Amino acid sequence: MPRRIVPNLVLGLASAFLLGACGSSTGTSATSAAPPAPTSSAPAPSAPSASAAADTGSSGTGQSATTTSVTARAVNGMGIVVTDDKGLVLYRYDKDEPNPSKWTCSGACTKTWIPVIVPESVQTSGVEQSLLGTVHRNGETQLTLAGWPLYRYVGDTEAGQANGQGKDKEWYAVTPAGQKSTATAAPTT
Repeated sequence: MPRRIVPNLVLGLASAFLLGACGSSTGTSATSAAPPAPTSSAPAPSAPSASAAADTGSSGTGQSATTTSVTARAVNGMGIVVTDDKGLVLYRYDKDEPNPSKWTCSGACTKTWIPVIVPESVQTSGVEQSLLGTVHRNGETQLTLAGWPLYRYVGDTEAGQANGQGKDKEWYAVTPAGQKSTATAAPTT
């Protein structure tokens, strides 16, 4: 199984470098939190599966990226936010719904905001395992935190970047509690 994950991850990252980004806006305040807790391994929990609408080509090959762990990390200018196994910041979308988990980002949206797809188990560090869940989209399993479906931003190309923070006043880095970060990301070079 790991042999299939690597090519899909490489293909997803390559696609991310080739795609454009959305307009931007930023939040207003900074946050801070405690350092991450020790790592644990557990099966990815499942939540009710739902979709707000039929997804028109959103998470096919190259449009999703698989992660095997989530970690609470301090990101420059952001305080503590959740990142994936590559250190890329994870985001939530204000138009999605947390209870039950419903995703609304589909089609062209997923070329900029890549759904976080997970295998059977996910490692955690500093993120409460009980807050993790999943929602099904097009035969794949998207990770949720406190019910919010999680995404990567195509404009974040290196660990610790938060270029998607506050985009369109709808996309926000997610905190370990599943809240949206209101911090303003430090500019990246």
